[in-house]
Amino acid sequence: MKKVLLASAALMAFSAAAHAQSSVTLYGRIDAGLEYMSGVPDGAGGSTHRFRAESGDWGTSLWGIKGAEDLGGGNRAVFRLENGFNAMNGQAQGNLFNRWATVGIANDQFGTVLLGRELFISNGIWDFDPFGQSNWSSASLVRGRNWPQSSNNISYQSPKFAGFDFYGQYALSNATNWNGNGTTPQGRQAGAQITYTSPLFQVRGIYDEIRNPANGTLGGDYSTGNGAYAYSREYTAMFNVFLGQFKLQGGYQAIRTSGMTNLLPGQPSTLDHEWGGVTWQATPAAALIGAVYHVNGNNGAGNATIYSVGGSYNISKRTLFDIQIATVRNSSTANYGLNANNYGTSAATDNPLVGHSQSGVYAGIQHSF
Repeated sequence: MKKVLLASAALMAFSAAAHAQSSVTLYGRIDAGLEYMSGVPDGAGGSTHRFRAESGDWGTSLWGIKGAEDLGGGNRAVFRLENGFNAMNGQAQGNLFNRWATVGIANDQFGTVLLGRELFISNGIWDFDPFGQSNWSSASLVRGRNWPQSSNNISYQSPKFAGFDFYGQYALSNATNWNGNGTTPQGRQAGAQITYTSPLFQVRGIYDEIRNPANGTLGGDYSTGNGAYAYSREYTAMFNVFLGQFKLQGGYQAIRTSGMTNLLPGQPSTLDHEWGGVTWQATPAAALIGAVYHVNGNNGAGNATIYSVGGSYNISKRTLFDIQIATVRNSSTANYGLNANNYGTSAATDNPLVGHSQSGVYAGIQHSF
């Protein structure tokens, strides 16, 4: 009997130790609010306005599970599953884990290698966007080019060395043609990012490319897609400057294509995109933000500028109120909207009429857990 009790105690101790070496965390955030927008196409050749309940304007509503298991020798097995959803109707975005579905190995000395589905590397702009890639910010004037996800990924995140860190991502097309041949939903995608961080400033450079799944080119046919806004190379340089209560942020992107076909006037093959802004952390709870975003496209695509002000107020560590006021001003041949809408002039795209402006106000609440 004594031996049985000793064995049971040893087994319980082993189970407790094993449990202590593993962790699983449920996390997420819920963002919801009210939105007013003018300059919305009415479907009959004119413009109107609308007032609606909206989810995710300040930041995507999402939930996820992440975990780690200690493997010994400084190594950990890690995983992450994450899905976005609409808080207004509870509807999930796309696949069950449309944002993250990864597993890999992490080591504090050597870095982290992941396999699976991730946010594409161009989302590294988030840290340098004054509005943190809200609905009306650094993705809007490039029609969502800065915030896609990608499947079939292999990625590596290095530890920091003397202020520098490196991140690389490679996503296979899974087609017989390495770059894509129309048999799979994704062309080859890849990118590299290097960041330097100091107490006074931070700089980041990113190179990335997204290839057309139909033929593997960095462009494709505008009649069947978004052209430069979907399939292209992107060169990005950004900065943060930390000045006490103030943070200055800015960036420049050059978007370039090759192999474009059926290019009509107003359909760009190159885009130049820049932004700048300042955040004033007035109190530990209250922040005020002002930012300007600008894009210029070739081939008669014109140019557009978003002017935006807003801020947030934390009523607790996990809950905040937010507000953003923005307007986009288009040149005579441009029709960019506040949202990251698809290319085109049909009312379904939600873009304003060519040469017209669009303005909006969003106020909401966000809770993280």
